[in-house]
Amino acid sequence: MSDTSPTTPVPEPFRVSDGDLDDLASTLAKTMAEVRQHGVILDRLGSEADPAPAGVQQVDGATAAEATGLEQAEGPASVFILALGGEAYAVELAALSNWVNYLFLPVYGREISTSRPWCAQWHEHPEAVARLHGLWLAWQQCTDIEAGLSGPSTWHRDHLDQTLAHLRAPDGPFAACTTSANRPNHRVLAAPAAGDLELSA
Repeated sequence: MSDTSPTTPVPEPFRVSDGDLDDLASTLAKTMAEVRQHGVILDRLGSEADPAPAGVQQVDGATAAEATGLEQAEGPASVFILALGGEAYAVELAALSNWVNYLFLPVYGREISTSRPWCAQWHEHPEAVARLHGLWLAWQQCTDIEAGLSGPSTWHRDHLDQTLAHLRAPDGPFAACTTSANRPNHRVLAAPAAGDLELSA
């Protein structure tokens, strides 16, 4: 038999002011982003090296990380995306894509022009992936509370400005891609083959 005593007080509805609600929403969004980042780190730590997924550059049947000796039997020797292979690479690229699409481009994207090309398929350009991943790693470090109040300024000066200058240069990795938003284009320029390079004595 349930207790339906009329002496049980009914709680008053809890109301939050609009200003407090905005603060709560902001805090919740930040917490969710941190949880997602922790998930990415856990996935990265728990993943095993698998064959490289589509889009990972192969070098004589090996990933770029394996070809350069960065991949070890017990796991990657680095958190840098080019040192990862298989599932670990795919997980890191997905996390990087979220950061690029939802923070980097909306804030720092700037207009596409002949002097500032861009490619919507940036993830297919190995140099762009490498530069954006390095920028993202630096962003995580420089925006951490331990970086201090000057951390974001340091990130802009030492990391963002240099990356944008190289990434979106007219002769950068997107040189053959979109130079006008009305004419989307994508082409990965061929890199020199190792056999084509001769060392001079």
